[in-house]
Amino acid sequence: MPCTPRPTVLSMDLIAPQGLRSVLALVVVASASFSAHGVARGQNRPSSDASSPVVAPSRPSPAVVPAAPPTPRCPDGMVLAEGEYCSNVDQRCLRWLDPETQMRCAEFAPSRCTGRRRPLSVCVDRYEYPNQPGVRPEVMVSWYEARRACENQHKRLCTQSEWTFACEGPEMNPYPTGLRRDPEACRIDHQTIRPNRPRLSNPMTTADESARLYEAVPSGTMNRCVSWAGVHDMTGNADEWTINESSRPFQSALKGGWWGHIRARCRPSTISHNEGFVYYQIGFRCCADPTASTP
Repeated sequence: MPCTPRPTVLSMDLIAPQGLRSVLALVVVASASFSAHGVARGQNRPSSDASSPVVAPSRPSPAVVPAAPPTPRCPDGMVLAEGEYCSNVDQRCLRWLDPETQMRCAEFAPSRCTGRRRPLSVCVDRYEYPNQPGVRPEVMVSWYEARRACENQHKRLCTQSEWTFACEGPEMNPYPTGLRRDPEACRIDHQTIRPNRPRLSNPMTTADESARLYEAVPSGTMNRCVSWAGVHDMTGNADEWTINESSRPFQSALKGGWWGHIRARCRPSTISHNEGFVYYQIGFRCCADPTASTP
């Protein structure tokens, strides 16, 4: 029978020098150890083939913290009037109700700013003092008394500019209701009782005569007489003391008019009465500085 040649096995002692033999021995041992332990550990791990995808461990969703409600910038009972105020405005009447005196305008053309605009931000009482819906505004108060009443509430009298802006808004409307005079919306053009001047000027009868002449309505009654900022009865009802920013001739200025047949518009002021003047149709409302806005 022919002899089958046996494969030749070379001894490591024959093919490698002494140092290399040591290294090769270590590699062989390490490979065997890795194979044994790798298989054992692999039995405890899920397969990574396509049929068994590796799923990352789920993480809890971060807690959703609700945003804090915005902090009111005005005290209770006040509203914020904020925007750009125009120092001088051109307002052209299209139709006068009294062409001879040109005091009461039925309708204006859109207003035009002819002065400088500046930012203005102020808190304004929603109603005339005592700033309560359904309560008649107080009258027969001097400018000094009005200022003190506001300060007692940690407020102050409005300046002419602040009062005007709260009434007319960025559109510079002549009336809080817009371009048209509306005696059904605001308490204007409603004087039905004529004053007895001697009784008004007599300290003994002033209070009684003033009460007889009083024709203002409770605050909020004229629910359409609301300015763009949400302020009620800015024209008509009671005339309102403000601060005359020029201080000439007095610190005092009246705004808005009352229930009689007078201008009763947002922009005009009456500056002829001093700080101690009182009359049967004069009241006031208060203003305050708003707190800083939060981002």
